[in-house]
Amino acid sequence: MEFVEPLRSISDIEKVKDLLFKKKSRDFILFEIGINTGLRISDILPLKVKDVKDKDHIVLHEQKTKKFKQVFIMDILRGEINNYVKDLETEQYLFESNKCSNHISRIQAYRILNDACKSVGIKENIGTHTLRKTFGYHFYKKTKDLALLQNILNHSSPKVTMRYIGLNQDIIDDSLKNFHL
Repeated sequence: MEFVEPLRSISDIEKVKDLLFKKKSRDFILFEIGINTGLRISDILPLKVKDVKDKDHIVLHEQKTKKFKQVFIMDILRGEINNYVKDLETEQYLFESNKCSNHISRIQAYRILNDACKSVGIKENIGTHTLRKTFGYHFYKKTKDLALLQNILNHSSPKVTMRYIGLNQDIIDDSLKNFHL
């Protein structure tokens, strides 16, 4: 299993959003939910319309940890979701497969994300976990609240969270940029 990176550049995030928005609304919403909630792909893919339509929170038990999770849906994201689901049935999967009456697979989600990133020139290792890591990276950059991020991501220590979002290497690189003896 390769180590994947967060999308660190807001410009890259916007390029991916623009591409996905033009291609397919389902894929755009998948990306939006992923980068704005910090949920794992295994918790995003099984979501149904009834889980998000006109809701303030996504409420679930995490697949990996089995822990209860309540994730706030910010106003902009709620508007995008409600626009996307307006013509869908409440029992439909948000990310319905074109091939069967189930949600898309993790592999299909990977293809969607990887293809979009490659199409806009992103060269980093990308995977479905990139969505969660992107959320974590930008949440930390904006708030500088490592303890809260650790709690949101259900990590066991700040060290795990720092490594997870790739800040350890960023901090080391920045500190060495102007270092010379």
